[in-house]
Amino acid sequence: MPDALLLTILVAAVAIGWWLGRRERSKPNDPAPPQGLARDYFVGLNYLLNDQQDRAIETFVGALQVNSETIDTHITLGNLFRSRGEADRAMKIHQNLLARPSLTPVQGERVQLELARDFLSLGLLDRAERLLKGLLRDTHDDGLRRSARRLLTDLFEREGEWSEAFKVANPQLIREDRQLRRAAAHWLCQLAEEERANATPVLARRHLKQALNVDPRCVRANLLLASLEHDTGHYRQEITLLSRIPAQDAAFTPTLLEPLSNAYRLLDDEDGLIRHLHDLLEETPYTSVIIQLAETIRHRQGIEPAIALVSEQLNREASLGALDYLIDLYHQHSHGEALEQLALLKRHTADLLGKLPRHRCRRCGFTGDQLHWQCPRCRSWGTTRPITGIEGE
Repeated sequence: MPDALLLTILVAAVAIGWWLGRRERSKPNDPAPPQGLARDYFVGLNYLLNDQQDRAIETFVGALQVNSETIDTHITLGNLFRSRGEADRAMKIHQNLLARPSLTPVQGERVQLELARDFLSLGLLDRAERLLKGLLRDTHDDGLRRSARRLLTDLFEREGEWSEAFKVANPQLIREDRQLRRAAAHWLCQLAEEERANATPVLARRHLKQALNVDPRCVRANLLLASLEHDTGHYRQEITLLSRIPAQDAAFTPTLLEPLSNAYRLLDDEDGLIRHLHDLLEETPYTSVIIQLAETIRHRQGIEPAIALVSEQLNREASLGALDYLIDLYHQHSHGEALEQLALLKRHTADLLGKLPRHRCRRCGFTGDQLHWQCPRCRSWGTTRPITGIEGE
């Protein structure tokens, strides 16, 4: 940010200096440049050289007259204020620009777009919506139209108007923008969850199938389709849908284990569950798969086969979670002094695991125990996944 700030101030300084030089080379009968402007220019440079960037900005904004040659610099300075968290000051600059009758139609539309961004930053969503809808209706500039459409989808997303967001984004923009494609699939999942809550599963399925058409890698859509099959007692269909998830994104394998196990148990098919978990372990040897399989084996065959399975997996790859579970198995199988020693080890491993997050956003690094389909920090959809490695899955 400091580098961008300094660059922008330097641009403003160059723009003022260029404008002053141009005025000096103007025709003899043109009015001379105001002395105050030249004085402000050198005062601003002095602030800049003395690393007083805030005062330099204020001076340059006051010195730079608004005309067709300086409009870009004013827009850039306004955007700088917004990027620094001072959207109210950016809004004042952009509103002042918009009031100028000398703006060309394209310049006016550019300022309106930046003003809409200011309104979004300030939470003035109604005012931003009016500006953006006006731009979509009136502009003939493809770049401005695309930017306005993207901002309007972001606005509807913030308001939870998933259907409106999907409608504004339009199929072409969704196809061209991978991030938007992923988001659109999640908007449809949001609509499906609302339909499921309203007991309209037919509409929910329609939204989820559309989500998979938009983004075939949308794990959430298959999880929700499986939930709909579970609601109606179609457990085999539920298992089939859950089985598709590792191929979509192997990192989400831990997320399907609980519903998968429940479906097999409701079918009274523990052997089928064990076979399925063995297959998963070959494809995705995550800690949660190891523990789920070992626990199922322990329940069916006893502790010793479960210990053998976990020990074999730990010999292949280290895992704090699997070690913690193995200590727990030995604790159940031991007596006397070993029991106390194992209890001590168990307390240490459990304490370490309790301090570790389970999920991380791959875009901004936000961590937490809960799986968020939309990251609470950067608001990206589908970027949060289970953590893997020795301290994770």
